[in-house]
Amino acid sequence: MNKFEKIYLDIEQKIKSGEYPISSLIPSEHELAKHYGVSRETIRKAQKLLLENGFIQKKQGRGSIVLDYHRFSLPVSGLVSYKELQLEQNINSVTRIIQNEKIAAPDFLIGQNGVKATEQFIHLIRTREINEEVMIIDEDYIRCEVVEHIPNEIAEDSIYQFFEDDLNLIIGYATKDFIAEKASALDIELMNLNPMDYVISVSSNVFLEDTTFFQHSISHHRLEKFSFSEFARRKPRLNA
Repeated sequence: MNKFEKIYLDIEQKIKSGEYPISSLIPSEHELAKHYGVSRETIRKAQKLLLENGFIQKKQGRGSIVLDYHRFSLPVSGLVSYKELQLEQNINSVTRIIQNEKIAAPDFLIGQNGVKATEQFIHLIRTREINEEVMIIDEDYIRCEVVEHIPNEIAEDSIYQFFEDDLNLIIGYATKDFIAEKASALDIELMNLNPMDYVISVSSNVFLEDTTFFQHSISHHRLEKFSFSEFARRKPRLNA
C-alpha cells in the first residue's frame, strides 16, 4: 500500500470517529505533511481520494471541509417522498426552488398516459443541498387537471404531504427508470460538475390509485454521494 493510501485511510478513520467532525476543517496540507512526515504532493494524493469518496470538499480560501459522508440510500421500488427519506435517514438538507410555473404539456409527454397537447403542467425544479452542496436536482412535471397549483412554501417542504393531506389524492404506484448519463448544463451549473462528469438519473411516472397519470419526475443525483438499495427475496421455484 502506498503512503498516500495509508494516510487516506487514517484520515478517513478520524472523520468516521468524529476526531474531525462534520463541517470542520481538516489540518492544512503543510500541517498534514509535517504530521505524517511526507511531502505535500503525497498529502494532495490522499486528499484527492478523500474528495473522490465524498469525505471532504475543498473550499476556496478556507481549506478542506469535512462533509456528511453518510450516503443517502434511495429505495429502488418504493414510492417514498424526499422528505420521508430525509427524516428516516436523519439527513440535514435544504430545498431551494429554481422554477415553479405553469407550462404547456411538454412534447415528450403528449400522447403518453392520456396526456393531451391542450393540457397544462406545473414545471417545478428544486435543488437538495447537504452541507451547502447541491446533491440532487429534482425536476417535476405535474398535471394541472389533478393539481392546480403548488405554493412555493409547499414546494420547499413536501409536495406529497400536500397532495395527500390537503388535496386528498390517493397515490397508487409509479414506474421508475435508472440510468447513468453525462451531466446536463443545469447539473454542471448547480452541482458545480465538469462537462465529463456523470450523474444518476431517475425518471418516474406516478399514478393515482385509479390509474390516472399525474406526475413525471426526473431526479439527477451526484454519483459519489448516493446509493440505491432494495431488499430482494428469491421466489420459490414452482417445481421445487
